[in-house]
Amino acid sequence: MTDQELKNLVAGLAVAQAELTLKMDRREAEAAKRDVEAAERKIDLDATLKRMGIHLGNISNNQGDVAEEFFFNSLKDKQDLAGIHYDFIDKNASRSKGNLQDEFDIVMVNGNDVAIIEVKYKAHQADLQKLIHKKYENFKLLYPAYKDYHHHLGLASFHINDTLKNEALAQGVIVLQRKGDTIETFLPNR
Repeated sequence: MTDQELKNLVAGLAVAQAELTLKMDRREAEAAKRDVEAAERKIDLDATLKRMGIHLGNISNNQGDVAEEFFFNSLKDKQDLAGIHYDFIDKNASRSKGNLQDEFDIVMVNGNDVAIIEVKYKAHQADLQKLIHKKYENFKLLYPAYKDYHHHLGLASFHINDTLKNEALAQGVIVLQRKGDTIETFLPNR
């Protein structure tokens, strides 16, 4: 190979290298632009999902509020539950002691009995377990003045499937269900 051929080859390689570098720089710029666009779409999607989550959460809260209002208003008129008359009824009774804090949807009290009623728009297995194992235990710790009272647990819901209803009753929990404009009460077998 002559000196001139070698110079031409090196010059050709330099031009090819410059063209390749330019192409790679363009591709990197295009990829960076796509990354920025994808990040912007993700931010938009995240904001949309957050707004949807808030909206859906509000719908759920609204349904729960409707159920609580229905059962509270229905019970406060006569203040009777499972054949027991109560002198007082409270809605959303909240109490804390140290690090322990809880809220109870409906609490009914007379001189001998206290009823703790958990209200759900649609009751699930976890709601029953939470009532029995968490809410009730917290109630005993937060309201020691009622330790000598007869305690009654209730699960009130617009919808509860038969399996869950039977399990609640078997565990001694009173079940309150909406029936039109009234409450239908099911008592545990004692």
